[in-house]
Amino acid sequence: MNSYNSIASDVKLGKDVKLSKFINLYGCDIGDETRIGAFVEIQKNASVGKRCKISSHTFICEGVAIEDEVFIGHGVTFTNDTYPRAANADGTPQTEADWKVERTVVKKGASVGSGATILSRTAIGENAIVGAGSVVTRDVPPNAIVAGNPARILRYIEQGTEGSNAGS
Repeated sequence: MNSYNSIASDVKLGKDVKLSKFINLYGCDIGDETRIGAFVEIQKNASVGKRCKISSHTFICEGVAIEDEVFIGHGVTFTNDTYPRAANADGTPQTEADWKVERTVVKKGASVGSGATILSRTAIGENAIVGAGSVVTRDVPPNAIVAGNPARILRYIEQGTEGSNAGS
């Protein structure tokens, strides 16, 4: 650890986790051999699996579960509330008691491109790829390549081509 990071005492760090400077972690679980870039925040009740790469300037909020071997690009934002409000109908400020965290899951081996926004109550399937700048508003099937706003299926990954830069 270094003085540039804010790592709360309730964070569970796996073996050989690599942390860049200027990160903020609290109440989360980080799996073995995961790498976390600069200016990343991971909130309480979020989890990141083993051998993941979380790139700089990414925000992983409460309620997000990222499974093993997931790539998250730069500046990716997750949400956890479909209808966020600062105040209740009577004008009083909302507290944690006034809303319920909505879950989001990124399955094993998926990749999320830089600048993507992942809305709550969605799942990104195993080995799926979310294009840079996309807005995920509904579930992404396993092995699908999606892009756009809202993200739509472009095609599916063919067996044996993942990781080969096929089509690039």
